[in-house]
Amino acid sequence: MKAICRDCLWTGERIVSRCPACGSPRVVVHDELDRLTIAHLDCDAFYASVEKRDRPELRDKPVIVGGGKRGVVSTACYVARLYGVGSAMPMFKALKACPDAVVIKPDFARYKHESGRILGALAKLTPLIQTLSLDEAWADLSGTERLNGGPPAFQLIRLQKQIESETGLTVSIGLAPNRFLAKIASELDKPRGFSVIGAAEAKSLLADKPVTILPGVGKVFSKSLRSDGYATVGDLARAEVKDLVRRYGESGLRLHDLAHARDARPVNPDHDRKGMSAETTFNDDLAALEDLEAELWPLCEKLAAKARRDGVASRVIVLKLRATDFRLYTRRRTVPDPIQTARGLFAVGRELLKPEIGRPWRLIGIGMADIVDAEDAPAGLFADDQTRALKTETTIDALREKYGAGAVVAGRALKPGGGTSKSRAKPQEPS
Repeated sequence: MKAICRDCLWTGERIVSRCPACGSPRVVVHDELDRLTIAHLDCDAFYASVEKRDRPELRDKPVIVGGGKRGVVSTACYVARLYGVGSAMPMFKALKACPDAVVIKPDFARYKHESGRILGALAKLTPLIQTLSLDEAWADLSGTERLNGGPPAFQLIRLQKQIESETGLTVSIGLAPNRFLAKIASELDKPRGFSVIGAAEAKSLLADKPVTILPGVGKVFSKSLRSDGYATVGDLARAEVKDLVRRYGESGLRLHDLAHARDARPVNPDHDRKGMSAETTFNDDLAALEDLEAELWPLCEKLAAKARRDGVASRVIVLKLRATDFRLYTRRRTVPDPIQTARGLFAVGRELLKPEIGRPWRLIGIGMADIVDAEDAPAGLFADDQTRALKTETTIDALREKYGAGAVVAGRALKPGGGTSKSRAKPQEPS
C-alpha cells in the first residue's frame, strides 16, 4: 500500500493526486506507508476546541482558555493564534495581543472526560500507548495489522475519522519510524492533519530545520548551539559526535542521534503518569506562612528527586491543603516550561500558598500533573538558572544516596527558630 484516501479509505499501490474512488484530494502517498508503525496523536487546540464545540456561538471568535490576568494561557484556539497568542504565554500579554478574545476558565474535569474518549478509542488499536498529557500520546502499532484489518496508516486514518464523528473534535496524527519523527510529523499539517515521515527522507527533511525543532532545545540552549556554530539540525549532523559530547555531555550524544533521525526510545505504557505528589500532616494546625513554607520545602525536595529518578518533569503544579474541618482544597498553576527541580516546585507552590494564609491548615501537599518526559521538555530545563539548579540538586541526590538523607540539608529546610518539623509523621513518599 502506497496511497490511502483520508475521506473514503480507498487504498492503492499507485501514486495519485486525487482519490480514484471519491475524487478527494486528501490522499496520503508514501513509499513506506504500509511499513511505519509509530504514531503521535495530538488533539487540535484541545481545551479551546472543547469549549467551541459546546458553545457554537464562539465558533469564529478568538478563544483563550486560561487563568486570570496573572496566570498563563493553557490553550488558544487557531483564531487567537493568528494574533500571536500561544500556550504558556502570560495572560496579560495574550490579552494585549488579542484584546477581543473570549477568556474561559479551564474545566479540567470536562477535558479529562473528552481525553478519555479519544485515548480510549486509540487503546482499542494497541495497548502500547504512552501519554504525554490529556491531549497528546504516542502509540506503537507494530503487529496489529491482522487484528485491526489493515496497516497502521489505515487504522489511524479510520480512527481520525471516528474521533471527529463521535466527539466533534479533531486530531492531527504523525506516522514515522520512531517517536521523535512521529511528533514532528504530527505538527506538519495542523489542524486535522495526517503526515508521514519515512526513514528514507528523514535526515534530509531535518537538515535545514532550526535546532529548536529538537526536543529539549529552547531559546537558551539554541543560543549556545548557534554561538558554537550549530544553527540547523544539519550542522549538528555534520559534527563529530566526540565534539558534541565534549561540549554538551550526554546531551551532545542525544543531539547527534536526533540530528541523524535516530531515536531508540520505545513507546512505554509503564512510563505514563497521571501525576505524582507528596504531602504531610501536622501535629498542630499551622497558619503562618513561614511555618507552612518550612513544611512545603522538604516535600518539594522529595518530589523533585523522584521526578529526576523517573526522568520526568511537569507542566502543572498542584498545591494541596486540608483545613481543620477536613475539607480539601487544591490550587493549580500551568507553567511555561516543565519543572523538575525542588526550587521550581517551591517557587510555584509558595505563590499558590500565599493567598491561602489567614486560616489554620492541618495538611499540605505538592503535586505534579501533566507529566512529560524530561527529554521531551522544551527550553526551561536548559535555561541557565534551571541548569544550575538541576546540577546542584542532582549532586545532592547522589550525596544523599551515598551518605543518607541527612547528608545535605538546605537552609530552607531548617524550621523557623531552629525548631524541628511540626509534622505528626514523616512526609508521605511521592506517589
